[in-house]
Amino acid sequence: MRHAKKRMQLGRFTSWHDATIRSLAKNMIICQSIKTTLTRAKASKQMVDKLVTLAKKNTLFARRQAQKVLGEHKLVNLLFTEIGPRFSSRSSGFTRIIPLGKRRGDDAEMVIFELTELKKKEPKKAKKAKDEKPQLAAEKTEVGHDKTTQDQKKETKAPAKVNPVDEKKPPKKFMGGLRTIFRKKSDSL
Repeated sequence: MRHAKKRMQLGRFTSWHDATIRSLAKNMIICQSIKTTLTRAKASKQMVDKLVTLAKKNTLFARRQAQKVLGEHKLVNLLFTEIGPRFSSRSSGFTRIIPLGKRRGDDAEMVIFELTELKKKEPKKAKKAKDEKPQLAAEKTEVGHDKTTQDQKKETKAPAKVNPVDEKKPPKKFMGGLRTIFRKKSDSL
């Protein structure tokens, strides 16, 4: 009998079930916000919360316990250096589940599963306008200065392009070389 053996099966046998939950936990540490089904999010919530609790302790034993689950040094380092300090003031509530609606194909309940304190994104810097052609930029600077001579103007202009053919080479086709190997008899006509 299975008394007190409750867990979300996810329609998988044991090793597959464990691998699914570990994979969700790894992705949660990397991306910090993932889109998944409600049952998978609920099943992996417990493991993610345990990993964040270990990261708050920041001891060698805690790192080894996290290494057992995650299996990668980079992920353990990310967990203990970035995620753990963010949750140092919290005692619980490390993750949240935000409902999205039902998936069209199988009507599964979809959610966003994320950490409650996400990494603050730095605002993106505006892209610089494409650099004007050197000759146009040089002409603009020379208009303001009357002291420049004609010789200097000729020197500041950009040299003519040597090989315009090189710049406009078509990209190589991925299967280009394989086509000759696998040519059929009917293709040679």
